[in-house]
Amino acid sequence: MSRAPKTEIIDSEEHLLVRLAWACEVEGLTQARAADRFGVTRLRVNRALAEARAQGIVRVSINSPLAPCVALETALCRRFSLSAATVAPVAGTDFNLYTVLGAALGQVLTQILSRPEVTLFGMAWGNTLNMATRFMEPLDRPDLEITSVMGGLTKGSDLNSYEITTRLADLCNARHSYFTAPIYAASPASRDILRAQQEFQGSIDKIRRASGLALAAGAMEGSLLLADGLPEDVAASDLIAKGAVGDIVGYFLDAEGDPVDHPINDRVLGIGLADLDHLPNVILAAGGARKVPIMLALLKRGCVDHLVTDEITAHGLMAARE
Repeated sequence: MSRAPKTEIIDSEEHLLVRLAWACEVEGLTQARAADRFGVTRLRVNRALAEARAQGIVRVSINSPLAPCVALETALCRRFSLSAATVAPVAGTDFNLYTVLGAALGQVLTQILSRPEVTLFGMAWGNTLNMATRFMEPLDRPDLEITSVMGGLTKGSDLNSYEITTRLADLCNARHSYFTAPIYAASPASRDILRAQQEFQGSIDKIRRASGLALAAGAMEGSLLLADGLPEDVAASDLIAKGAVGDIVGYFLDAEGDPVDHPINDRVLGIGLADLDHLPNVILAAGGARKVPIMLALLKRGCVDHLVTDEITAHGLMAARE
């Protein structure tokens, strides 16, 4: 329904705004053609369109089920200072979370790994990262190298970093390399001995030079790391008692994103948490209610550049208190 004029006298300024808005937004004229038609400058047209939107003369309505996700992406970026966010739409509650997240991450990886400036990319492991390789578009990047960024599980699994790294490299026609170590050393002293070895240090230095990383977060319930990767002398209940809300690349963090005071964090064989703070294109792909606490911890830490999640989890993150 059109609004009634403010007065019986035609407002010439508003009249021009409406005419310019109609020409550009409805007729599809470029700003240059509209300027020629009405005898004004392109700058005048640009300002007029901005003013028409500000006054509500022009209103944009996006009729798509993806619109709420786009709005959430913008809100997440603003609240958590992200460079980008990808929110996958979901319908109801009967859906496979890993498939939804994997499909979204696969699209993101296809875009990022297509960039010629990305020549070294790191992959962690987990259900979502494994599923993402099924949704990747094949690329021809013989100049690209995919490297694993954390130790592997002692048990064989297609969710292991070695298998995921190999599959992603094959999809990109790229080279690949492994971080050949377990996730944890037997003790902090053992970790220090291994870190001092030249081959080990070379692997760490390579990861630190990566153009980007894809990571998954682990919750304190039902995670792959707790099931198959935690040393036998460490109990999940002890970590929870110390305030752990989940892990990233083997480090257990509290709600503020800081490492909990537990010896397990001194046994991690891999890059340090500080390395994540300085690497570019750090992608976190995670979702589900049980992972909201660790996701919030990582977002507070500020080490994530691009968040990939689902619509329900995104609402949960936005609803959480500062």
